[in-house]
Amino acid sequence: MSSAPALQSTTVAHVLVGAHALEGELMIPSPAKGVVVFAHGSGSSRTSPRNRRVAHVLHGHELATLLFDLLDDAEAADRANVFDVDLLAGRVVEALDWLADQPGLERMRVGLFGASTGAAAALVAATQRPWQVCALVSRGGRPDLAGDALARVTTPTLLIVGARDPEVLRLNRRAMLALGCEKRLEVVPGASHLFEEPGTLDAAAQLAGSWFAHRLSNGIDR
Repeated sequence: MSSAPALQSTTVAHVLVGAHALEGELMIPSPAKGVVVFAHGSGSSRTSPRNRRVAHVLHGHELATLLFDLLDDAEAADRANVFDVDLLAGRVVEALDWLADQPGLERMRVGLFGASTGAAAALVAATQRPWQVCALVSRGGRPDLAGDALARVTTPTLLIVGARDPEVLRLNRRAMLALGCEKRLEVVPGASHLFEEPGTLDAAAQLAGSWFAHRLSNGIDR
């Protein structure tokens, strides 16, 4: 698979997101045609090497990225919080509202990228800000945890699952039946749940990059 074109520069800013001042990293390539907000999975954070690798690939597709901690340190210490989809979705909405107030970003089309439980949070958040979220990608996600919200999703959604992750693949196929929006399921050969096998994470990242780039480009309607 061909790599994305090289960029002239990427601006990196450490930011505090929303009312809870959640720590984040905003990376804006030049040029940038849209911005993707990451919702990481249970036990992960903005420093996740997998999400950072995906973000790097998205920059090559001329997409800005926001990686942020959905929970503060005290909240993350309570394991129940990392599986509280409504709480996590609320933090994603907080990040979306924060983006809408940032000069230079407020007019950009927005995508959501979720992994594991973060995928469910992204789907729920998309139902709460349907006018803002123009594309969504789940990598190794648990969309089933979004529950009844799946039927209300209107955002074009790409589900990416590893071929060697049979239980999550089964759950994603079931979620596909509940989603009424534009949707697609991509199965990455040789990949397990964490996409640790050589080349599999890059394959997933390129699929995500193409999905976002098409739908977040200026002038392309949902």
